[in-house]
Amino acid sequence: MYTKDGENYFIVDAHIALWDARPENQLNVHGKQFIDCFYDYHRNLSPADQLWTYEEYLYQGGKRLMKDLFEDGYVDHAIFQPAHLGEFYKNGFGQTEEAYGLAAANPTRLTYNHCFDPRNGEAGLDQLRADHERMGFKGVKLYTAEWNGDSRGYKLSDPWTYRYFEECRKLGVKNIHVHKGPTIRPLDRDAFDVSDVDHAATDFTDLNFVVEHVGLPRLEDFCWIATQEPNVHGGLAVAMPFMHSRPRYFAQIIGELIYWIGEDRIQFSSDYALWTPRWLIETFVDFQIPEDMTEYAPLTIDQKKKILGLNAAKMYDIPVPPALQLPDAAETATGPRQPERADLAGV
Repeated sequence: MYTKDGENYFIVDAHIALWDARPENQLNVHGKQFIDCFYDYHRNLSPADQLWTYEEYLYQGGKRLMKDLFEDGYVDHAIFQPAHLGEFYKNGFGQTEEAYGLAAANPTRLTYNHCFDPRNGEAGLDQLRADHERMGFKGVKLYTAEWNGDSRGYKLSDPWTYRYFEECRKLGVKNIHVHKGPTIRPLDRDAFDVSDVDHAATDFTDLNFVVEHVGLPRLEDFCWIATQEPNVHGGLAVAMPFMHSRPRYFAQIIGELIYWIGEDRIQFSSDYALWTPRWLIETFVDFQIPEDMTEYAPLTIDQKKKILGLNAAKMYDIPVPPALQLPDAAETATGPRQPERADLAGV
């Protein structure tokens, strides 16, 4: 829990990872390119006093994660969102067994989400069923630009992806997190395009689609899609550190999101270990839209509380102490929106 000026905030970090990018796990040059690009994001968007060395960035391990999030970082609960990247790393980038084991040992603090690749066909479906039987996860994280053999990406609207969504529906896996944001070398930029979210969200209205990184740099496309599709949510991973390096740009991002989809469908994410949550939480609680950006309303404390934790807690049925709930916490994400926000239903 984070406390500031007499206000208490329940914190859910909705996008974290344990990864292993050490040289001995790199399968080829692309493994080094990928983690080098990650480190460039970290180095260029972080305050100087929050920088890690390159060596410690390659692998963190569970002990450091627990300290960075729960001892130092104010986090009450965090959700793993893994990326496999089996074409770049011998044992995968996201450490499935370590992350799942850590979550199983700390169920009140950690939720483990899994991943799948629809290009694995029937064998992948069998693996998804077996993994779910063992792990019981409520969500998955998809990397549509991930390489697989000769393929350098897939779409959420592909027939095989729909087969996997149908299986998720049967298994009760309702939360589909999708990386739709800045590209990472050597992945292809266009494979992260957000347009396929529109197809999937329309055809699977009983699933939640959380667009990680809110589609950046395609924020406008994301907002128009999410306005029409009430089961589309936005994850702020990668957007958050712009509060430090480009505060007016972040003001535009959060201002547009509040205007188009409202505060009930936005989730805080540190994207650990790209960044650690402590400074992001402190900065966001203090952050305000610049007064001269009059097209956006000021951010309220209740909006910040929803974004920092209450929204993700609701999606994942994470218990929130009564004292940290808001009076309207029972309102659904598809409930009434503020009248001044865009409503395209009649267009």
